[in-house]
Amino acid sequence: GKKEEEEIIRIAKKMDKMAQKKNGAGSLDLLKELKSIPMTLELLQSTRIGMSVNAIRKQSTDDEVTSLAKSLIKSWKKLLDEPAGEKNAEEKKKERTAPVVSPSQDSPEPKEESSSSNSSSKSESADANTLIATFPRAPNTSDSVRVKCREMLSSALQTGDDHIAIGADCDELGSQIEEYILSFSLLRNDLDQLARIFVELKNTDMKYKNRVRSRISNLKDAKNPNLRKNVLCGNVSPDRIAKMTAEEMASDELKEMRKNLTKEAIRDHQVATSGGTLSDLFTCGKCKKKKCTYTQVQTRSADEPMTTFVFCTECGNRWK
Repeated sequence: GKKEEEEIIRIAKKMDKMAQKKNGAGSLDLLKELKSIPMTLELLQSTRIGMSVNAIRKQSTDDEVTSLAKSLIKSWKKLLDEPAGEKNAEEKKKERTAPVVSPSQDSPEPKEESSSSNSSSKSESADANTLIATFPRAPNTSDSVRVKCREMLSSALQTGDDHIAIGADCDELGSQIEEYILSFSLLRNDLDQLARIFVELKNTDMKYKNRVRSRISNLKDAKNPNLRKNVLCGNVSPDRIAKMTAEEMASDELKEMRKNLTKEAIRDHQVATSGGTLSDLFTCGKCKKKKCTYTQVQTRSADEPMTTFVFCTECGNRWK
């Protein structure tokens, strides 16, 4: 109930401060307090206490603290793994939006812990259909431009029915992508990302708007469903899609076309610069002289006519 929720939030705040100051004195008492509170799935989600306990577990050198923290996380994991029949309707509804692990905004985290954070994050985020639980929730915003951009990104993610099959929370994902577009984020390569430090851009300027637009058009692109699927199921993280270049987001078809055009341009250049037959059949469009060399090359498929490359030896003009 409300009383338990307030109690858990109070403990979480204390733990976050301890983690921030790297001073775990008193954490054992807090963990014991937590153990005595009957935990529900709803409380786990609304308080995100799992994140705070995990931070203490990782920092502590006291065996008693780490083992109690581990056993608490394990027991909470069982709540998430209960057979569906034992859940009431409210909890079932909650479970669809997997318990989201949130960062404590300013508690730096030692880097060398990433291997243990991988395993603990798995236990925290449950085995819901979506990996969205491994990304911090995006803070709310009242800025009308940002709210609109979040809505449009969410709508782009809902193109087709992939989001239903994957079970992704498109509103949350859209908000996260927008948050990362607004910020140049310096993120630890750590699944539960306790340290989340943002260097804010000054405002929602043209650079921001263009970046949002390009994400939307690529996510909605019917010829590029793989990008959308990869974002929905977590293979491409929100901060990754926020930073991707147009080339990186492009569909496989477009990438192939670009590759071929580049190859063709290189080949054309190489052909045009190497030798050729002297002839007065061609008139240079620039200097109007007829001192030219030409080369004929099969640049496309065998059944198409050959391409003639012409080079004016007077002024250096090239054409084909």
